[in-house]
Amino acid sequence: MIGIVDYGAGNLMSVKKAFDFLRVKNKILSKPDELDTINRLVLPGVGSFGHAVAIMRETNFYDPIKEWVTANQPFLGICLGLQLLFESSQEAECIAGFSFFKGKCRRFLEKKVPQIGWNNIQIERNNSLFDGMTSGEYFYFVHSYYVVPEEADVILAESNYGLNYTSVAGRGNVYGVQFHPEKSGPAGLKLLKNWVEQCWQ
Repeated sequence: MIGIVDYGAGNLMSVKKAFDFLRVKNKILSKPDELDTINRLVLPGVGSFGHAVAIMRETNFYDPIKEWVTANQPFLGICLGLQLLFESSQEAECIAGFSFFKGKCRRFLEKKVPQIGWNNIQIERNNSLFDGMTSGEYFYFVHSYYVVPEEADVILAESNYGLNYTSVAGRGNVYGVQFHPEKSGPAGLKLLKNWVEQCWQ
């Protein structure tokens, strides 16, 4: 069973509809203790880094999600959900993320922000997340900040928006994507299907 975290700042229904289309059992989690009822966790996210952390703390989701990630349990962060896997963001300098990956989030300076629309990914590291896919696949992006990992081995794919940046990161059973697979047509559905079926140690 997949749990989709509802902390008041995520694109929940589109994500749920994508998993429903794939005929994968899933449910929206409105309380932290519901994590005990699932074995895979999805953290969608829109909005700002600091606000998301504040809401997760108010709803008591922050610590259980951090514990889940730290324990290397199956996890997928979408958009802001990827950024929250890192230590911090220029968007909210004093707010700590889950710190599963070393590094921080920086704001695009080279081009207009936010980046809105379709962009492709270049696969940097073979991973079952990309089974049946090749570099050049297009996905739908909406973001003003991008992640800057300190560890090269977590970079699974990159995209370019005035500069090359990490658009997919992963280690063990924990993955994050900067784009919205649930809004990315067949390629997005393929990636979600791969995550559901294959991305476990």
